[in-house]
Amino acid sequence: MSTTSALTGAARTYQVRTYGCQMNVHDSERLSGLLEDAGYVPVAEGAVADVVVFNTCAVRENADNKLYGNLSHLVPVKAENPGMQIAVGGCLAQKDQGTILAKAPNVDVVFGTHNIGSLPILLERARALDEAQVEILESLETFPSALPSKRDSAFSAWVSVSVGCNNTCTFCIVPALRGKEKDRRPGDILNEIQVLVDQGVLEITLLGQNVNAYGSEFGDREAFSKLLRACGEIDGLERVRFTSPHPRDFTDDVIAAMAETRNVMPQLHMPLQSGSDDVLQRMRRSYRQDRYLGIIEKVRSAMPDAAVTTDIIVGFPGETEADFEQTLHVVREARFAAAFTFQYSKRPGTPAADMPDQIPQSVVTERYNRLLDTVNKVTLAENLTQVGREVEVLISVGEGKKDAATARISGRAPDNRLVHVALDAALPTPRPGDMVTAEITHAAPHHLNADRLISVRHTRAGDLADQPIEVITPGVMLGLPTIRVGE
Repeated sequence: MSTTSALTGAARTYQVRTYGCQMNVHDSERLSGLLEDAGYVPVAEGAVADVVVFNTCAVRENADNKLYGNLSHLVPVKAENPGMQIAVGGCLAQKDQGTILAKAPNVDVVFGTHNIGSLPILLERARALDEAQVEILESLETFPSALPSKRDSAFSAWVSVSVGCNNTCTFCIVPALRGKEKDRRPGDILNEIQVLVDQGVLEITLLGQNVNAYGSEFGDREAFSKLLRACGEIDGLERVRFTSPHPRDFTDDVIAAMAETRNVMPQLHMPLQSGSDDVLQRMRRSYRQDRYLGIIEKVRSAMPDAAVTTDIIVGFPGETEADFEQTLHVVREARFAAAFTFQYSKRPGTPAADMPDQIPQSVVTERYNRLLDTVNKVTLAENLTQVGREVEVLISVGEGKKDAATARISGRAPDNRLVHVALDAALPTPRPGDMVTAEITHAAPHHLNADRLISVRHTRAGDLADQPIEVITPGVMLGLPTIRVGE
């Protein structure tokens, strides 16, 4: 079989389109790594890719419509480009499985959350047999971190500590699609982090559907706090973050590890979902308002400058006006630095979809707008407390591009607030991956401005900002043979 593209006559090209959570973003890095390891190359901007991969989400509203709408847009593109292939993976593929081909016959490959390592072989099989391939496993066989990975950033990386979830929240379909929690061994995680740091990475984010439940599979309730402390021993690792924890499993040893470990950032993203005890019970969230606010109080006692962010759902079945007012109360008490807010919508296959007392959309929208107004007032007040402070900002890719109109660059403070920094002609120009110290001079609900640049620290990550990022192959791919395009 030819190793060249029918579209360009060169190496076959790929594009991965990602929807949903950070876990999907990290999975897409693995999909890119797998394809490059098999001989594909990224498609040039504006060109048509030989392979388009959709890494889908089943949690976000209208996920189905977005996918099938995008697939329909590719029907004429594929007709004009013989040899083009389309693959659909991720949570929606795990949920819909074979029905994807019925709705979108132009799809060549469907694969699930448990077998992303199969993608190159499935693409080759579909080409060789000239027929669509569907492969969905019902459980994880090998942890996906054994797969090749192609990061988007030279200085920041995701590191999975676990996949799957043992919770049974009534609004969530993730456990059915990602499976029960499976934990990696601490040594494997730390080895991966060391490899990343050796490549110039300054910041890692530990990932898990319920990240602070890490260790439950091998019976160590303090495994996550031990992992955080171990990260503090890695030379060259400047920033450690994690997402997303569950209030049920948020223990005092984790708070102590956050406060006492030099490179764990003063930031906590902890989903609230609702401030009402009654709604939390119907959601099957195993904590109540007092427990949630108590955790935040302990975190701020140990780390006074910590920024706390959250997720909130409005309009869950049975939510009364009094329930909603309790959510507003927690927003004001918790003093969130940011909140990701969602209007409840039914997810087929979840218990909440069949609950009585579904809230009329007009009521959900009105409450949602009130929530946004409250959140913006709280976050602005919290951001105003930053004015006058000197902060160290890690200049970021994408956000870190120079804005010619304002002569600013952007990045993240230690507490993960977005900071737009004014350039100073008397100082070196920072690059993505470099660190700058700047004084906060202005606050808005969703960002900070720093008009006084104090210093610039060039880093190894900044040195590598314009260099191609290599594919990391930390282990054997799910027991599969290595396959390259055309073999």
